[in-house]
Amino acid sequence: MSHDWLPSARTEQLAMARTWSATITPKASAWNVPTAELAALDGLAGTAAGILDKAQSAERTSIVTAQCKTAFDALIEKMRFIKNHFLLVPPLTDSDLVSLGLKPKDTIRTPVPPPSEQAEADILRPGVHLLELILRVSGGGPLRNGVGFRVYWGVMPHGGADLSAAASNKRELMNVPVSGEALPFSRFTKRKRERFDFDAADSGKTAYFCIRLENAKGEPGPWGALFSAVIP
Repeated sequence: MSHDWLPSARTEQLAMARTWSATITPKASAWNVPTAELAALDGLAGTAAGILDKAQSAERTSIVTAQCKTAFDALIEKMRFIKNHFLLVPPLTDSDLVSLGLKPKDTIRTPVPPPSEQAEADILRPGVHLLELILRVSGGGPLRNGVGFRVYWGVMPHGGADLSAAASNKRELMNVPVSGEALPFSRFTKRKRERFDFDAADSGKTAYFCIRLENAKGEPGPWGALFSAVIP
C-alpha cells in the first residue's frame, strides 16, 4: 500500500461532510446557506463514498485510487467554498462552528513584547537629493512578526542652522546631533528599503539618521547608532 493512500483520512473527511449536511440542513435558512450548495455537497459526498468503498475493497486498482483522489479533491473544494462563503460568525456562533467540527477563530492576540534588538542601515544615493536606506536588524537577525522600523532623521546645513531655519517647519539642526532623540522627524515602516526625497535646496546638506525597532503598540527597542550622509 503506497504511503500517499490514507483511508482513515478519507473516512474522516467523508464523515465531516455528512456531519455538515445533517447540521446545516435544518439551519440553512438562518445561516444563509443555499439549498443548491447543500445538494452539491450531498452529491459529491455520495460519489466520494462510492469510490472509497471500491478503493478499500478487492476492486482497488491504480485507476480506482486516482478516481478516489479526484472525488475527494472535489468534495474538499466544495466544503472549503461553503466554509469561506457561508459558515461565518455571525450569523453562526462559536458553538455552531464546534458542532460542524470547526475550530472557532482565536480572538486573543498574543502580545508582541518590545523589541530587544537594535537596527541599522546602509545608505544608497539613487539620484539627486535622494537617499535610500537599506534597513535591517543588527547582527543579521530576522525581523519578528508585528515589529517594524522607526526611522528618525533631521537635516543640518553646513555650519548648522540659524534660529529662523531651526524654528521653521523644516526644523533644521543647529548642531551635530549626538543621539536619535535630537532628530526632529520620524516615520514607521515594515519595508526593508526606505527612500527619502529631500528638497532640491537640501542638496549638499547633511542628513542624520537613527533607527530603532518598534512593535505594533508603539513600544520601541534600543536606539541604534547615529549615522549620516551628505544629500546628493
